Amino acid sequence: MDPQTLDRLAIRDLIETWAVWRDAGDWERFATVWHDDGVMMATWFQGPAKEFIRVTQEGWAKGVSILHFLGGTSIDLAGDRAIVQTKMTISQRGKVQDVPCDVVCTGRFYDFVEKRGGRWGVVLRQPIYEKDRVDPIDPAARLELDQGALARFPEGYQHLAYIQTQIGYTVKLDMPQLTGPEVDHLYARGKAWLAGGSLKA
Repeated sequence: MDPQTLDRLAIRDLIETWAVWRDAGDWERFATVWHDDGVMMATWFQGPAKEFIRVTQEGWAKGVSILHFLGGTSIDLAGDRAIVQTKMTISQRGKVQDVPCDVVCTGRFYDFVEKRGGRWGVVLRQPIYEKDRVDPIDPAARLELDQGALARFPEGYQHLAYIQTQIGYTVKLDMPQLTGPEVDHLYARGKAWLAGGSLKA
């Protein structure tokens, strides 16, 4: 098998194990998918991967339920660097206005990954939030959202931000969505990084 195919297989394995190990709470193995300087960006957290693991564990202990499901992946490979886009859903369960609900957000993981010392690892994970919805677990339940509060949040992750704010998180309001200046800037960063540039914000 040629080296590029082996790299692509290793990268795909990296992306898939990220979701499985994180959602299973396999924290020791989950830590291995990152490089030491890895950074996680999410609606409710932005910072070093090590800190992300710590606060995720704390959330688990408080009953926060956020799970991931992956779809297709595209890999733009340039030597020891790659930009990986993976279709995904984020599913969060919790109470919205005291009604148990599932919030599902559809989007993509946009990952900066690099091969160092023969090992591929995540340097930066930036989700792109495309659309979301909220559904009561009991279809007969009546859910009334605060439309004023909902309107404060970006369309691509309105309901996700709504539930996360209700449980006490501060949500970042300028995350990349399907279109707009934030996602255009992200694509430009990815292109520059693949060409050998530094990973600038």
